[in-house]
Amino acid sequence: MFGLGGNELLVVLIIVLILFGGAKVPQLMKGLGEGMREFRKATHDGDPANEPRKSTIEGSDKNA
Repeated sequence: MFGLGGNELLVVLIIVLILFGGAKVPQLMKGLGEGMREFRKATHDGDPANEPRKSTIEGSDKNA
């Protein structure tokens, strides 16, 4: 994950806590999660690999 180990992540988390305070961190993470979700949704829209497959097998008519 970006070449960061456990110690580096711990240092980053401590810096974030110092800069933004404990009350603001959950709001920041929520915003980050929503942004990532929107980005993922936007990158997958229109991708033919994500479209549902349609059955094209002949003779498998459900009304028969």
